[in-house]
Amino acid sequence: MSDYYSILGVDKSASQDEIKKAYRKLAIKYHPDKNPNNKDAEKEFKQVSEAYEVLSDEKKRQIYDQYGADALKGGAAGPGAHGFSSMEEALRTFMGAFGGQQGGGESIFDSFFGFGGGSPQGGDHPSQGASKKANIIISFEEAAKGVEKEIAITNLTCCTNCDGRGANSPSGVKTCTTCNGYGHVQQSRGFFSMTSSCPKCHGSGKIITDPCQGCSSTGRIKKKQTVKVPIPAGIDDGMRIKLAGYGDAGERGGPSGDLYVYISVKPHDLFVRDGDDIIVQLPITFTEAALGAKKDIPTPLSGSCRVSIPEGTQSGKVLRVKGHGLPNVHGQGTGDLLIEIQVETPVDLTEEQKHILREFQKLEAPKNSPNKKGFFEKLKTFF
Repeated sequence: MSDYYSILGVDKSASQDEIKKAYRKLAIKYHPDKNPNNKDAEKEFKQVSEAYEVLSDEKKRQIYDQYGADALKGGAAGPGAHGFSSMEEALRTFMGAFGGQQGGGESIFDSFFGFGGGSPQGGDHPSQGASKKANIIISFEEAAKGVEKEIAITNLTCCTNCDGRGANSPSGVKTCTTCNGYGHVQQSRGFFSMTSSCPKCHGSGKIITDPCQGCSSTGRIKKKQTVKVPIPAGIDDGMRIKLAGYGDAGERGGPSGDLYVYISVKPHDLFVRDGDDIIVQLPITFTEAALGAKKDIPTPLSGSCRVSIPEGTQSGKVLRVKGHGLPNVHGQGTGDLLIEIQVETPVDLTEEQKHILREFQKLEAPKNSPNKKGFFEKLKTFF
């Protein structure tokens, strides 16, 4: 057999990272799954796995560098230290190089191929309870100022009779004899072993011999309760509030889930929201727009504010009043009040009013209607 370093294609001074990287590349190339019924590839796979097993272990590598491969045979490095008795052993080395550790210490390949040993009560770990969802409809004013609402929810809560055990006493919970408390069983299919949930304990690793009647051995019961939801000022339609721990109780001592409250805000008859700003349309008369006026405008928080409408204000002009919008829900200042002017054309005129307007029309000058003058000047360029 060639030198282990040559098999992996690395120098004798190669670092562990370089050795692992070289091995991974070759192991994927010669892996049996990619080369079915290929004896040459199987042989290469065993060789690179054998080389990696030695060179990835600093003690074995030191012995190999000083005395060669023969020194690793027999008792020098323990039985089976040199070479592989089966393809399964070679695959173990392959999985060891590629396996990220799971919660129980097994690699992802161990779980798939059934090589992992696991630990008793493997299926009986605490698990978090399910999270819940609720909806609340509030008014525009409540969203602006903030409010506290109460909602009724039905949750799974820990059974008080058995403290969540599912049995009347601690002695009423036994280790499952089918899976020996592992929560899963293995079935061999030739070279591979497949792991499945235990059919007797359904993956819990335990059997309840003295079930609690209050919860039917589930450890949890349904309970209706009232929850107070603090809604902050400035919240917007579609936002949600998280109440930690108000979901279903966890299983086997696990933490409770959360409650997510989705907020719907009713539209307002007068105000329209734009982020933290508030838009309000203000209708004014023709004379107010021409001569100017002062108006008291309602605001969502402070009652009202007085604004001055300058002479010659055009319809559609927007006046901004700083700090009279909505508070930012995250506490980052306050929006503005945007007043959109809507100039109304007078209707149902009396003869006297019409006479006054005709007289005014005679006195109108181009400078009185700057937008009209500009429009017709631009229109001339088309002819």
